[in-house]
Amino acid sequence: MITLKSKIDTINKVGKAIASRLNRINIKTIEDALWHLPFRYDDFSDLAKIEDLEIDQTTTIRGTIELLNSRRARHRKLSITEGLITDETGSLKAVWFNQPYITQTFKVGDQIFLSGKVSGDLLGRQMTNPSYEKVKINTLHTARLVPIYSSTDKITQKQLRFIIQSCLPALANLSDWLPDEVKEEYKLIDLNEALEQIHFPENKQSLAKAEERLQFDELFLLQLQQQLVKQSLTKNEANSIKFKKTKIQQFVKQLPFTLTNDQKRAAWEIIQNMEETSPMNRLLNGDVGSGKTIVALLAAYSVMLNKKQTALMAPTTILAQQHLQTIHKLLPVTDFRYCLLTNKGAIVYYQGNAEEIKKKDLIKQIKKGDIDLIVGTHALIQKDVEFKNLSLIIIDEQHRFGVEQRSELKNKSGNNETMPHFLSMTATPIPRTLALVLYGDLDISLIKAMPAGRIPIITKLVEAKNRAKAYDFINNQIAAGRQIFVICPLIDPSDKLGVKSVTEEYEKLDKEIFPHLKIDLLHGKLKPDEKNTVMTRFQNNETKILVATSVVEVGVDIPNATVMMIEGADRFGLAQLHQFRGRVGRDKHQSYCFLFTDNNSDHTTERLKELTTTTDGFKLAEADLKYRGSGDIYGTMQSGYNNQLILKSLANTILLKKTQDAVKNIIKADPELKHYPKLSKKIAKISNIHLE
Repeated sequence: MITLKSKIDTINKVGKAIASRLNRINIKTIEDALWHLPFRYDDFSDLAKIEDLEIDQTTTIRGTIELLNSRRARHRKLSITEGLITDETGSLKAVWFNQPYITQTFKVGDQIFLSGKVSGDLLGRQMTNPSYEKVKINTLHTARLVPIYSSTDKITQKQLRFIIQSCLPALANLSDWLPDEVKEEYKLIDLNEALEQIHFPENKQSLAKAEERLQFDELFLLQLQQQLVKQSLTKNEANSIKFKKTKIQQFVKQLPFTLTNDQKRAAWEIIQNMEETSPMNRLLNGDVGSGKTIVALLAAYSVMLNKKQTALMAPTTILAQQHLQTIHKLLPVTDFRYCLLTNKGAIVYYQGNAEEIKKKDLIKQIKKGDIDLIVGTHALIQKDVEFKNLSLIIIDEQHRFGVEQRSELKNKSGNNETMPHFLSMTATPIPRTLALVLYGDLDISLIKAMPAGRIPIITKLVEAKNRAKAYDFINNQIAAGRQIFVICPLIDPSDKLGVKSVTEEYEKLDKEIFPHLKIDLLHGKLKPDEKNTVMTRFQNNETKILVATSVVEVGVDIPNATVMMIEGADRFGLAQLHQFRGRVGRDKHQSYCFLFTDNNSDHTTERLKELTTTTDGFKLAEADLKYRGSGDIYGTMQSGYNNQLILKSLANTILLKKTQDAVKNIIKADPELKHYPKLSKKIAKISNIHLE
């Protein structure tokens, strides 16, 4: 008998080879397979008569095999199987390539379903490589809503459907953790029924009910977890960071620029929040280039004035280094010590001077409390790193860190009796209503206004015929001393997606278009040292063009870069394109963003033109919801959740309201979930919250 925890190779016809391939898409157990959800469906549920078929129609027919044979093509590497299928209204030719076994699967006289696209002419119609099944009551691949899954090259959709269908009996052991009164109140089906119907829906109505239940679950859990975190924080104590008004005012006066009203408001919200004895838990949400770093630095400076420590954690070494450079430029020369700690090394700044020291020596100084502000990467949560009196944690691009990592940093504060204040930052503009769902445990400070003097970036959707003109423009920009970004969606060539790869584009630009210029390549598969070398060359203006993947989306600051050229722009969401665009326009020079796409559909053109009409990231985030759902706004969600479900459901305001109300009622009635043991167990499983 199979159970949810049974290994996937306990399923009939799943041997070691297939199990290994399934592991590549994170299917190791029966439960993994059941939660490997379809990302779309082919609607083959309506049967058509052969005489009614139209060219380019995708549909299902039911007919009888009249003729069936297989032969080799002339070049011998290709086998062709042909069949003649008839119903009471006419006949249809079916052709399959390299599937000779069909002649063993079927015989003349068999009743079959065929699902596929109709081609042909006035002389006759045919289906090429259609899906097929013998006529039976419950079909998997034809005559129904057919699930389509993400897969690998060596696992077919038919195999996946067969495997997942074979796992369905284990649903009898599935624990439904959602309280009965919630299911009754919102008319939700049971969890096991929802999972069965999401894979193999009986009809569109049952699919809609399954989606509603599963999306409700994800939003409900996300919001419940956040409310429990918020509730638990009120039970902790934090060091009260007193507002040193005169010193802060002096710091602000000596800045080489004037703070915007949004920056002042956000800084004041944070400083006031840190005066409390309960830990601050705040999100600083600001558009690209809106000046979040100075707001975070003001918070850190306030903590330093209170003789306590601050840790600023960034997702990449490049971003950590840039934060340190900004801090060094803006922080007045004082007796405060601040440092950079990464896996590769350590630098300490004191009274305006930098000194490279051994990592082990810096770690000792941090533990003694000799370092006031520590900037770093994941190196900050290494086992041997401890603080003396860590009172503020700042995490940049916080969605790139898991709950566990943030918790580890909090646990290193050096004081078991208090918890550090917590400030997270993101440059991804998020509509406020959705921010309340995604970050319901955080108070939110917004920076929407841009610093004075920024020249708006000119954004153009470039037609293919104007590509040469774009290259000429780039040449002129480089001749004027500027630098260029070129962004591509993929690292390696992919005929399947039909989009430009970064390696192909690099070769073309380097050898054909700009052979006279120094061009570099940057992508996620490079080693950290290689990435740093590439970025250093670009920062020093040794490289004129940087061809890259989305690795430059966050934190790459090259004031001299004035052109952002994006290939395959239709493959990115508006929010992500806006992030790319934010890599230029960071100095006094006029900057440009050129969007290229081979997809000329009206929908794509309309969507990309949104970027040419506004530089407001919050408006573009709203537009992303309209055009693509919320996936590109929110990037990496917390582990433990089904991103696919959440990203679909975030645009459903009615469902959002239902889950908010349900969570509110549960927390009000039973804040510690004592009467909901299954729910308590479930929330503990997906987070680090334990209520017992």
